[in-house]
Amino acid sequence: MPNTLSRNYSAFERQRLLHSGTIVDVARVVKESLRANPESQILVFDDNTGRVVDLDLRGSDAELVARLTASSDATIAKSGAGRERDVTPEAPRGRGRPKLGVVAREVTLLPRQWEWLSAQPGGASAILRRLVDEARRGENPGRQRRDAQATAYQFMLAIAGDMPGYEEATRALFADDRAALETHIAEWPVDVRRHVLRLAFDAPAHHSTDPGE
Repeated sequence: MPNTLSRNYSAFERQRLLHSGTIVDVARVVKESLRANPESQILVFDDNTGRVVDLDLRGSDAELVARLTASSDATIAKSGAGRERDVTPEAPRGRGRPKLGVVAREVTLLPRQWEWLSAQPGGASAILRRLVDEARRGENPGRQRRDAQATAYQFMLAIAGDMPGYEEATRALFADDRAALETHIAEWPVDVRRHVLRLAFDAPAHHSTDPGE
């Protein structure tokens, strides 16, 4: 599951893209915009799912960042509920390499598998991470396309459901017909149009339609 703090979010003020970036960056921009104009109508989207997310913008910037960090940590811990040693306490860290978002979890292997890992350059952790990344890159392309379509659909539903050509655009989206989709959304606001196409066709293949992520 992508870390909440590292994946991309986009804030729209009506049909205009206000900012796109990490949740912390987006939250700060949204907070500043609402401070300048409390009547602004802003929606924040998780670009991994296309769904609207609610932000608690109370307090100082430091309090805002602390809440978002705590929420991300809780989500990571929740995702491992039921596993034997999903999240382990981290020992105090001194100087050295940053944590880089690594989560420690128990791995159970047969003796011969541990022997093979130990013989590989870089150590067991590096090899396991590489194997996981290779497996993700080789995931079913059809599944990736369906996930991208579902992500774009969730965004369209929230922001463009009453725009002209919406029904036709939805059919083109799920038919995987980019040319037809571009035709049906040609009259939509430029930021909405670009975001739909990015989510549907141009975003990295890491979408998930699971709202619990």
